[in-house]
Amino acid sequence: MRAGVIGLGDMGSGLAKNLIAAGFETCGLDLSPARVEAFKVLGGQPMESAAEVGRNADIVFVMVMNGDQAKQVILGDDASAGLVSTMQSGGIVMLTATIKAGEAREIAAGLEGSGIDLIDSPVSGGFPGAQGGTLTLMAAGSDDALERAKRAMEAVGGTIHVVGSEAGMGQTVKACLQSLIGAIFSATFEASALAAKAGVSGQVIHDVFSTSSAGCGLVKTSLSNIIDRKFEGTGSHINTMYKDLTIAMDLARDLGVPLFTAATAMQLFQAGKTKYPDGDNWIVTKVMEDIIGAELNR
Repeated sequence: MRAGVIGLGDMGSGLAKNLIAAGFETCGLDLSPARVEAFKVLGGQPMESAAEVGRNADIVFVMVMNGDQAKQVILGDDASAGLVSTMQSGGIVMLTATIKAGEAREIAAGLEGSGIDLIDSPVSGGFPGAQGGTLTLMAAGSDDALERAKRAMEAVGGTIHVVGSEAGMGQTVKACLQSLIGAIFSATFEASALAAKAGVSGQVIHDVFSTSSAGCGLVKTSLSNIIDRKFEGTGSHINTMYKDLTIAMDLARDLGVPLFTAATAMQLFQAGKTKYPDGDNWIVTKVMEDIIGAELNR
């Protein structure tokens, strides 16, 4: 099985790396020349368009930023042809990007009659999970497609959850997960600011939190970056989490579900994104530190 990856950023580059390591002949596409060059160094074959990727791959991982981009590279638009124009019948599109559930369903509808299967499978695990091949996949697709994609999915993921059979189900589960993750992030950032103002050592907070019942990987990673003052270049750009929170809030609005904590998290991430647009998730702590006039250092 030949593989393709569209979107070779922090997440897509990890997918490509692990597919190549697993023995897949892997082609890829990205708008950034630097990312394409890094992909070539890994042993990947750069392509000029989504249609060219489709022509040279049996399974294509789509790791773009939003639903519009996903629809463009899969279905094409007035300016360019998508995967559907060139992939052979029996091909598989792995929608690993996080987009709205309704957008995933639109893509599935656009693929009807093409013989191409869609597996709606957003991922969790961030940059470390992508690079290490330990991502959690939330996969929704037909039993046949999931079986044929199994080896490729195992190459990039440590845990594969089959969450349904219809497009949109993977995205729905991911939206629920991101509402929780956003809340955990925000609580960690607030606790860090409180500790800073109270004059508590960052190392003390890290050690206590890490060995408490709140000591999950998310909290540990956040605190490590905060107390080491690593607010950029850690592979977790704030734009992605902010986008994911807006998706969760849109879903909640459509279903009439109040998400009080996730709504607060979204506004905190909005503040971070506005003041520090180049920052990573942890930069939200700096917004609060700027207000209180204190920093949490190791």
